[in-house]
Amino acid sequence: MRNHPACKGFTKSVFRSLPTTERIRDDWGAETFSVELKVDPDRANLAGVTNVDVALSSVTAMNGYPVSQMYDDHRQIPILARMRSQERAELSDIENLYVSSSRSQVKIPLRQVSRIGYRLQTEKIRRRDQFRAITVACFPTAGTLPSEVLKVAQPQLDAIAASLPPGYRLTIAGEQEERQKGFGQLSVVLVISIVAIYLALLVQFQNAVKPLVVFAAIPFGATAAVLSLRIMDTPFGFMAFLGIISLIGVIVSHVIVLFDFIEEQREHGAPLRDALLNAGVIRLRPVVITVAATVLGLVPLASHGGPFWHPLCYAQIGGLTVATLITLILVPVLYTIMIRDLKLIRWSDSGPDATEIEAQHSAKGSAKPGT
Repeated sequence: MRNHPACKGFTKSVFRSLPTTERIRDDWGAETFSVELKVDPDRANLAGVTNVDVALSSVTAMNGYPVSQMYDDHRQIPILARMRSQERAELSDIENLYVSSSRSQVKIPLRQVSRIGYRLQTEKIRRRDQFRAITVACFPTAGTLPSEVLKVAQPQLDAIAASLPPGYRLTIAGEQEERQKGFGQLSVVLVISIVAIYLALLVQFQNAVKPLVVFAAIPFGATAAVLSLRIMDTPFGFMAFLGIISLIGVIVSHVIVLFDFIEEQREHGAPLRDALLNAGVIRLRPVVITVAATVLGLVPLASHGGPFWHPLCYAQIGGLTVATLITLILVPVLYTIMIRDLKLIRWSDSGPDATEIEAQHSAKGSAKPGT
């Protein structure tokens, strides 16, 4: 959170009020004690000295001014003109300094043209995007995700942002900013992957409509994944988004298993109804076994993997379970609509019956060499 000093205290109080945060801090640090030499311009003009004269005299006396160098073999040792340590041990010694004018031979005490002020000032001024910024940070407690902390603190932070004067703003960085960047990059990867899968299916099926039937189950699986996160009260974060992306690939592979069998039946001239029923029955076992193995394998990780893995596991479990049931019903229905209602896919019922085709396949699989 940045740009307003009062914002630092307000945001710190917001995070301190949450039981799920610890190690609240800001990057400006504590203020440091400083001594300031304030020159009276009117008295300096009357005395014939300038601000540069005052600065050179004070810096030379306290810090030293390089006047030459001494060479010791290959080393260069600077020679400084400076007051002795006992003459500059106290702050009051500064007032006893004499200022030499660069325009005349006048020397006057420093106390006549200036005074010493004391104040606390910020030791470090941080910048972000070329603007002065105060960053208030905290760490979530063990077992808590940063998104869960931000979800609770967001209403109070919005109220602080609305109360800031013009020219000041409050923004959220850290894990939230990185997550948004990750979402943007994964979205690009998702779009490229879907286009690549569509092109591969287009080449395989030689039809522009059939890949759309394969993709029809994706929205249902993604919706089921989001609902499962809602039911389990798990925030939608980077890992959940990653789980949905991987879920899309699994759903497409399951639909292709079912769809490929239907296409094989179509090539043999089986009736549409028999092809759809046989595909649902025969391909049910490999699809269910694959889904069951994946879901059961994710259950231990969801139970004991910690909050980092919970979103991915719940998205996969809920999405795969619902998408499998929908796939067995939705794909045959959509395929029938494309053929009989929309006439986008051609189907010929001429040829051997689907039952005979399955019997032939079974006979080929059980035949022994030499028979």
